[in-house]
Amino acid sequence: MTSDEDLCTEIVGHWSREVLDGRGYGDYQSMGLSGGQYDILREVVDSARAARRQGQADIGQLIDREARGGCVAWYRSGGPGEGPWQ
Repeated sequence: MTSDEDLCTEIVGHWSREVLDGRGYGDYQSMGLSGGQYDILREVVDSARAARRQGQADIGQLIDREARGGCVAWYRSGGPGEGPWQ
């Protein structure tokens, strides 16, 4: 069984790569993300873009690491709330 943190990490990592490569960027609902997951995605993409501009080669590992950290922290603090856009 996949944990909430693992699922969050997987989906945020996937969409972060898609956004970074310019292959799709809709609203968070069309990506299947909650508002909190979308916030994590935006932070991950911002970090990845900055790393790319600095010439870092291992962007994939950075995405994985930051997505994991963001998702673990998000679920530690409660994760999604009761509303559909939490």
